[in-house]
Amino acid sequence: MAIPREKGLDHTLTMLSEGYNYIGSRRKRFASDIFQTRLLGKKVICIGGEEAAGVFYDEEKFKRKGVAPNRVKQTLFGKKGVQGLDGAAHKHRKQLFMSLMTPERLNNLKDITEKQWEIAVANWQEKKKFPLFHEAEKIMCRIACQWAGVPLFANELNRRTNDLSAMIDAFGAVGPRHWRGRTARNRSEQWIRNMIDQVRNGKQHPNMDTALYAMAWHRDLNGNLLDLQTSAVELLNIVRPIVAIGRYVTFGALAMHDFPETNEKLKTGDDGYSRMFVQEVRRYYPFGPFLGAKVRNDFTWGGHHFKKDTLVFLDIYGTNHDPDLWKEPYTFNPERFKEWKGRLFDFIPQGGGDYHMGHRCAGEWVTIEVMKVSLEFLANHMDYKVPKQDLRYDMVRIPSLPKSRFMISDVTAK
Repeated sequence: MAIPREKGLDHTLTMLSEGYNYIGSRRKRFASDIFQTRLLGKKVICIGGEEAAGVFYDEEKFKRKGVAPNRVKQTLFGKKGVQGLDGAAHKHRKQLFMSLMTPERLNNLKDITEKQWEIAVANWQEKKKFPLFHEAEKIMCRIACQWAGVPLFANELNRRTNDLSAMIDAFGAVGPRHWRGRTARNRSEQWIRNMIDQVRNGKQHPNMDTALYAMAWHRDLNGNLLDLQTSAVELLNIVRPIVAIGRYVTFGALAMHDFPETNEKLKTGDDGYSRMFVQEVRRYYPFGPFLGAKVRNDFTWGGHHFKKDTLVFLDIYGTNHDPDLWKEPYTFNPERFKEWKGRLFDFIPQGGGDYHMGHRCAGEWVTIEVMKVSLEFLANHMDYKVPKQDLRYDMVRIPSLPKSRFMISDVTAK
């Protein structure tokens, strides 16, 4: 069966001009969860939906090694990290990350998060007006470093936060935004390399249950310590995604503002509602647009033939807004998660599949817990005003944020 094909020589500029909606709009136009296009001169197959996600995360059909473009490795992911591994090497490295996700460590993370919000709000009462997003990123940087065992001095907080933020902001970027992210990654890797070297030389002694200790002493399948560079990349793969939660927190604050009934429900202290609210923020607002993989070996799915080494994009944003999976997908409705069955491939803001054996993000539990504590704090432990501002967010810019970065004023603790 022929795959629907987008006409034209190349559609890179079109994709850049449509952003998050590029794949989804064509799935709708072709009335198909699969179509073929050309991006940067290469044939690309785009897929979306629950069944497509299940195929995409089948390791017998797809591989990740060598898929991420260099410009993404030079900014967001780094080189030789877990995202680009396959097979036994991937499973072994993934267990390194999952070993940090114990109930005890996650409870410790929640305690750290609550304390850092208390400290921040005490300081905010002296400010007249400020963007929540930038302050939330600083809080997330403190949380990430404390939880990971990474020393962070007060005089370097802004610098480290800005660098980690620039790495995240460089995804999907060209021009100055890309180069800022690239420079920021080089500085951050040097910072973490030096730290891991000090651990190995006995100059630093992190707790054994921290990410710093785990990354410094992890051995590969051959029993060799990871080189300093790879260890630094993997430690940043713990710290950087926690800083990225600042974006979700900002969108969560926007949801409470735009849908005030949700704020009132959060104030009741209902743990179940709080968790549903967090999940709906992750589903509703733009975060990751799509993910890529290459066909491992020829196979057929739905009557369509996939040739070895073909590049395939999975529509993350579109699957989270798929009307076949979500009733009224463009309505913000946390209660929809009352009926959600927790399937592996219908709700994929941070990827799909199994945490331990597959490529689903190991930090998803971290994201949910940090968001939950943070948004409950905004609702229940502080008062603030939201002055008039431009709260629209751009569906073309990747990653997206409210244009004003969500300004707040007159903060008081309660």
